[in-house]
Amino acid sequence: KHILIYLFSLFFFLLLGILGEDALLPAPQNITILSTNMKHFLTWSPVIIQGETVRYSVEFQGEYEREYANESWIPICECSLITATVCNITEDISATVAYNLRVRANVGARRSEWGALKGFFNRITTSLTPPLMKVIADGYHLLVELEDMGPAFQFCVLYWKKGEPGAKEVSSVVHLDTMEAGPDYCVKAQTYVEAINRSSSFSQTQCVRAQGGTSMWLVTALISSAGFAVAALTLPFLTWKTSKIFQYSCCPIAVLPDTLKVSEPPTQLILCGSEEAEQCDLMVRVMPSEEVLRMWFQETL
Repeated sequence: KHILIYLFSLFFFLLLGILGEDALLPAPQNITILSTNMKHFLTWSPVIIQGETVRYSVEFQGEYEREYANESWIPICECSLITATVCNITEDISATVAYNLRVRANVGARRSEWGALKGFFNRITTSLTPPLMKVIADGYHLLVELEDMGPAFQFCVLYWKKGEPGAKEVSSVVHLDTMEAGPDYCVKAQTYVEAINRSSSFSQTQCVRAQGGTSMWLVTALISSAGFAVAALTLPFLTWKTSKIFQYSCCPIAVLPDTLKVSEPPTQLILCGSEEAEQCDLMVRVMPSEEVLRMWFQETL
């Protein structure tokens, strides 16, 4: 009888263990959102199972799914069966509405219950920080370099002459008005996100002094103009000289020997046989150029 009770108890506990295997995997805890400058991350505490690799899957539910799609949930593909305890949900939080988020742990075929974020998350609550800024005095000009924070961000820049009340506002400008030589000029900036209609606080004020003189961009422009002028003047000459070199290389000019050169006949010839023949000691005959060439070749041969 005792043996039967023991076997029955053992069978019962084994069956209970098999049926309750899923309950042995605890759900993720401490689920929170870290959101800064419109970048959102869901984090949670790891589920520790000795000797096992725990994977996690994340789903979200927006206003549309909650009210018009039977409270359905949408899996985040980038955060399906991952081993990390953080999920980038920036691309999925695409509207300024309330979102639900939940995480589940997986070990092989076993799963935990869903661990849900306490309350809703709305991207309007994201933390906005001032932009990184660099201010440079370039001659009489004030240059401001701002951090590229993405297409959703705009910038409001304030600048003023140090010691004078009031400041001028310029939106998303990097090249400000001409400065006076001598006094310091100060600048500060803040970010603005139109999608949530919020602005960050202003950055720390940075001041620079106008140095005067010729600015770097003007010097660069003058050097570039001078180089272009020199190139415009020398290019035609180089082209002509190159064409001559090619002409002499490919089609050289042949120089005739002096014996082949036919000089111009004298302006007057004394013709023997005329009235002045008695005075003629030399007969002059004008030969065609073809005959001269033929005689020269015969002598050569």
